[in-house]
Amino acid sequence: MPGFRYISWSEYGDLAETLAKRVGESGRKYDLVVGLARGGIPVSMVVSDRLGLKVDFLIVKSYRGIGKRTSPKILSTISENISGKRVLVVDDLVDEGDTLASVTRRLSRLEPLTLDTAVIFKKPWSKIEPNYFVQTTEKWIVFPFELNEVETLRKASDGRKLS
Repeated sequence: MPGFRYISWSEYGDLAETLAKRVGESGRKYDLVVGLARGGIPVSMVVSDRLGLKVDFLIVKSYRGIGKRTSPKILSTISENISGKRVLVVDDLVDEGDTLASVTRRLSRLEPLTLDTAVIFKKPWSKIEPNYFVQTTEKWIVFPFELNEVETLRKASDGRKLS
């Protein structure tokens, strides 16, 4: 693994604002933001607020530890009817792209007019190219809302403390 990058709350806010600005400046219009829980909840709230859009959420599980992926499992449904609507799916990052691919396949069956994706971070090896992203990185991103969780996982996997 190429190392960790720790994101402070201040930097997270700046990154979320940048993503919302990029979407807004694109000229594309959306009717709904769908945030992917868990990591995509905070950023989707910022994007939906800045764009003046409704937000809905999907719960998706695809990790069982640091760098340990499983097949994505969509554990909930959205409450909004998206048929004929312009939908923006928002998450914190796209790694290999399996989660975004699974979600967009599932949501496509509900016949949205358009279905775009936005993330803060994109890994260079992602099979999916999001419509919007802020930065590309190879590092394992540690968001400010998961510091204790990551420290616990690291201790369990290698006995080292976070630096």
